Amino acid sequence: MVNTGMQLISFTCAVTGWVMAIAVTALPQWKVTAFIGSNILTSEIVWQGIWMNCIYQTTGHMQCKTYDSMLALPPDIQAARALMCIAIFLGWLSCTVSCCGMKCTTCARDDRHAKAGIALSGGVLFILTGLCVLVPVSWTANTVVQDFYNPNVPLQHKQELGQAIYLGWAAAVILMISGAVLSSTCPHIERGGYRRGYIGRSLLQLASTHLPLSF
Repeated sequence: MVNTGMQLISFTCAVTGWVMAIAVTALPQWKVTAFIGSNILTSEIVWQGIWMNCIYQTTGHMQCKTYDSMLALPPDIQAARALMCIAIFLGWLSCTVSCCGMKCTTCARDDRHAKAGIALSGGVLFILTGLCVLVPVSWTANTVVQDFYNPNVPLQHKQELGQAIYLGWAAAVILMISGAVLSSTCPHIERGGYRRGYIGRSLLQLASTHLPLSF
Protein backbone atom coordinates (compact mmCIF):
# COMPACT_ATOMS: atom_id res chain seq x y z
CA MET A 1 0.00 0.00 0.00
CA VAL A 2 1.20 3.49 -0.80
CA ASN A 3 2.59 5.35 2.18
CA THR A 4 0.57 8.57 2.23
CA GLY A 5 2.74 10.15 4.91
CA MET A 6 5.90 9.51 2.90
CA GLN A 7 4.27 11.07 -0.13
CA LEU A 8 3.35 14.20 1.81
CA ILE A 9 6.83 14.56 3.30
CA SER A 10 8.60 14.09 -0.03
CA PHE A 11 6.20 16.47 -1.77
CA THR A 12 6.72 19.14 0.91
CA CYS A 13 10.50 18.79 0.65
CA ALA A 14 10.30 18.99 -3.15
CA VAL A 15 8.25 22.19 -2.99
CA THR A 16 10.80 23.61 -0.54
CA GLY A 17 13.60 22.78 -2.97
CA TRP A 18 11.68 24.45 -5.79
CA VAL A 19 11.25 27.64 -3.73
CA MET A 20 14.97 27.54 -2.97
CA ALA A 21 15.68 27.26 -6.71
CA ILE A 22 13.59 30.38 -7.32
CA ALA A 23 15.60 32.20 -4.66
CA VAL A 24 18.86 31.04 -6.25
CA THR A 25 17.73 32.41 -9.61
CA ALA A 26 16.99 35.83 -8.13
CA LEU A 27 20.00 36.16 -5.83
CA PRO A 28 23.04 38.07 -7.14
CA GLN A 29 25.56 36.23 -4.93
CA TRP A 30 26.70 33.68 -7.50
CA LYS A 31 30.22 35.11 -7.66
CA VAL A 32 31.75 37.22 -4.91
CA THR A 33 34.90 39.34 -4.95
CA ALA A 34 37.87 37.43 -3.53
CA PHE A 35 39.94 39.15 -0.83
CA ILE A 36 43.55 38.31 -1.68
CA GLY A 37 46.72 40.02 -0.56
CA SER A 38 47.84 41.99 2.44
CA ASN A 39 45.18 44.68 2.08
CA ILE A 40 42.07 43.20 3.70
CA LEU A 41 40.40 46.55 4.29
CA THR A 42 37.96 47.29 1.51
CA SER A 43 34.98 49.60 1.28
CA GLU A 44 32.89 47.54 -1.13
CA ILE A 45 32.06 43.99 -2.15
CA VAL A 46 31.14 43.04 -5.70
CA TRP A 47 28.45 40.44 -6.29
CA GLN A 48 27.81 38.91 -9.70
CA GLY A 49 24.61 37.03 -10.45
CA ILE A 50 22.99 35.73 -13.59
CA TRP A 51 20.80 38.80 -14.01
CA MET A 52 22.74 41.69 -12.48
CA ASN A 53 25.89 42.94 -10.78
CA CYS A 54 25.68 44.46 -7.31
CA ILE A 55 28.14 46.55 -5.32
CA TYR A 56 27.64 46.33 -1.58
CA GLN A 57 29.39 48.98 0.51
CA THR A 58 30.36 48.68 4.16
CA THR A 59 28.08 51.63 4.93
CA GLY A 60 25.09 49.40 4.11
CA HIS A 61 24.34 50.94 0.73
CA MET A 62 23.93 48.56 -2.20
CA GLN A 63 23.69 49.42 -5.88
CA CYS A 64 22.70 46.92 -8.56
CA LYS A 65 22.74 47.10 -12.34
CA THR A 66 21.33 44.62 -14.83
CA TYR A 67 23.45 43.39 -17.70
CA ASP A 68 23.27 45.55 -20.82
CA SER A 69 23.75 42.74 -23.35
CA MET A 70 22.95 39.06 -23.02
CA LEU A 71 25.24 38.05 -25.88
CA ALA A 72 28.22 39.64 -24.14
CA LEU A 73 27.81 37.43 -21.07
CA PRO A 74 30.08 34.41 -20.40
CA PRO A 75 28.75 31.01 -21.52
CA ASP A 76 28.18 29.80 -17.96
CA ILE A 77 25.95 32.79 -17.16
CA GLN A 78 23.96 32.38 -20.38
CA ALA A 79 23.44 28.68 -19.69
CA ALA A 80 22.53 29.39 -16.07
CA ARG A 81 19.80 31.80 -17.17
CA ALA A 82 18.22 29.29 -19.52
CA LEU A 83 18.48 26.27 -17.23
CA MET A 84 17.24 28.07 -14.12
CA CYS A 85 14.19 29.34 -16.00
CA ILE A 86 13.55 25.80 -17.24
CA ALA A 87 13.96 24.52 -13.68
CA ILE A 88 11.38 26.98 -12.35
CA PHE A 89 8.88 25.93 -15.02
CA LEU A 90 9.55 22.22 -14.47
CA GLY A 91 9.16 22.73 -10.72
CA TRP A 92 5.75 24.29 -11.20
CA LEU A 93 4.75 21.48 -13.54
CA SER A 94 6.06 18.89 -11.09
CA CYS A 95 4.02 20.35 -8.24
CA THR A 96 0.86 20.30 -10.36
CA VAL A 97 1.35 16.73 -11.59
CA SER A 98 2.36 15.41 -8.17
CA CYS A 99 -0.73 16.92 -6.53
CA CYS A 100 -2.92 15.02 -8.97
CA GLY A 101 -1.08 11.74 -8.37
CA MET A 102 -0.87 11.77 -4.59
CA LYS A 103 -3.06 9.34 -2.70
CA CYS A 104 -4.55 12.04 -0.46
CA THR A 105 -6.08 13.89 -3.43
CA THR A 106 -9.30 13.07 -5.27
CA CYS A 107 -7.94 13.20 -8.82
CA ALA A 108 -8.38 9.89 -10.66
CA ARG A 109 -9.64 8.25 -7.48
CA ASP A 110 -11.24 5.30 -9.24
CA ASP A 111 -8.18 4.46 -11.34
CA ARG A 112 -5.21 3.39 -9.22
CA HIS A 113 -3.10 2.68 -12.28
CA ALA A 114 -3.53 6.22 -13.59
CA LYS A 115 -2.92 7.73 -10.16
CA ALA A 116 0.29 5.77 -9.68
CA GLY A 117 1.49 6.76 -13.15
CA ILE A 118 0.78 10.43 -12.43
CA ALA A 119 2.69 10.26 -9.14
CA LEU A 120 5.62 8.57 -10.88
CA SER A 121 5.64 11.29 -13.54
CA GLY A 122 5.67 13.99 -10.87
CA GLY A 123 8.66 12.39 -9.14
CA VAL A 124 10.59 12.13 -12.40
CA LEU A 125 9.85 15.77 -13.16
CA PHE A 126 11.20 16.77 -9.75
CA ILE A 127 14.40 14.85 -10.49
CA LEU A 128 14.74 16.67 -13.82
CA THR A 129 14.17 19.96 -12.02
CA GLY A 130 17.02 19.15 -9.63
CA LEU A 131 19.31 18.33 -12.55
CA CYS A 132 18.45 21.64 -14.24
CA VAL A 133 19.49 23.42 -11.04
CA LEU A 134 22.60 21.31 -10.46
CA VAL A 135 24.14 21.81 -13.90
CA PRO A 136 24.38 25.66 -13.98
CA VAL A 137 25.37 25.90 -10.32
CA SER A 138 28.17 23.35 -10.73
CA TRP A 139 29.29 24.89 -14.02
CA THR A 140 29.55 28.34 -12.45
CA ALA A 141 31.39 26.94 -9.44
CA ASN A 142 33.87 25.15 -11.69
CA THR A 143 34.51 28.38 -13.63
CA VAL A 144 35.11 30.33 -10.41
CA VAL A 145 37.52 27.73 -9.05
CA GLN A 146 39.48 27.53 -12.32
CA ASP A 147 39.83 31.31 -12.54
CA PHE A 148 40.83 31.51 -8.89
CA TYR A 149 43.78 29.15 -9.35
CA ASN A 150 44.70 30.48 -12.78
CA PRO A 151 47.92 32.52 -12.43
CA ASN A 152 47.08 34.49 -15.58
CA VAL A 153 44.00 36.03 -13.97
CA PRO A 154 44.81 39.27 -12.08
CA LEU A 155 44.17 39.31 -8.34
CA GLN A 156 41.50 41.99 -8.61
CA HIS A 157 39.53 39.80 -11.03
CA LYS A 158 39.57 36.66 -8.92
CA GLN A 159 36.26 35.65 -7.37
CA GLU A 160 34.93 33.16 -4.86
CA LEU A 161 31.79 31.06 -4.58
CA GLY A 162 28.80 33.03 -3.38
CA GLN A 163 25.96 32.00 -1.12
CA ALA A 164 23.69 31.29 -4.09
CA ILE A 165 25.97 28.47 -5.23
CA TYR A 166 25.67 26.59 -1.95
CA LEU A 167 21.93 27.24 -1.81
CA GLY A 168 21.64 25.91 -5.35
CA TRP A 169 23.47 22.70 -4.46
CA ALA A 170 21.16 22.20 -1.50
CA ALA A 171 18.08 22.84 -3.65
CA ALA A 172 19.24 20.37 -6.31
CA VAL A 173 19.89 17.61 -3.75
CA ILE A 174 16.53 18.16 -2.06
CA LEU A 175 14.68 18.11 -5.38
CA MET A 176 16.33 14.94 -6.65
CA ILE A 177 16.00 13.01 -3.38
CA SER A 178 12.38 14.09 -2.93
CA GLY A 179 11.58 13.15 -6.51
CA ALA A 180 13.17 9.73 -6.07
CA VAL A 181 11.24 9.08 -2.87
CA LEU A 182 8.00 10.27 -4.46
CA SER A 183 8.57 7.94 -7.40
CA SER A 184 9.32 4.99 -5.12
CA THR A 185 5.96 5.33 -3.36
CA CYS A 186 4.12 4.15 -6.48
CA PRO A 187 2.48 0.74 -5.85
CA HIS A 188 4.34 -1.26 -8.50
CA ILE A 189 3.96 -4.63 -6.76
CA GLU A 190 0.32 -4.08 -5.94
CA ARG A 191 -0.34 -2.92 -9.44
CA GLY A 192 1.46 -5.79 -11.16
CA GLY A 193 1.27 -8.93 -9.07
CA TYR A 194 -1.22 -8.69 -6.27
CA ARG A 195 -4.15 -7.46 -8.30
CA ARG A 196 -3.66 -10.11 -10.99
CA GLY A 197 -3.56 -12.84 -8.35
CA TYR A 198 -6.63 -11.45 -6.69
CA ILE A 199 -8.53 -11.38 -9.97
CA GLY A 200 -7.43 -14.92 -10.74
CA ARG A 201 -8.64 -16.23 -7.36
CA SER A 202 -11.94 -14.40 -7.82
CA LEU A 203 -12.49 -16.06 -11.20
CA LEU A 204 -11.75 -19.50 -9.76
CA GLN A 205 -14.19 -18.96 -6.92
CA LEU A 206 -16.86 -17.76 -9.36
CA ALA A 207 -16.33 -20.78 -11.63
CA SER A 208 -16.50 -23.27 -8.75
CA THR A 209 -19.75 -21.70 -7.60
CA HIS A 210 -21.60 -21.95 -10.92
CA LEU A 211 -20.16 -25.13 -12.47
CA PRO A 212 -22.14 -28.35 -11.88
CA LEU A 213 -20.59 -30.89 -9.57
CA SER A 214 -21.70 -33.95 -11.55
CA PHE A 215 -19.27 -35.62 -13.93
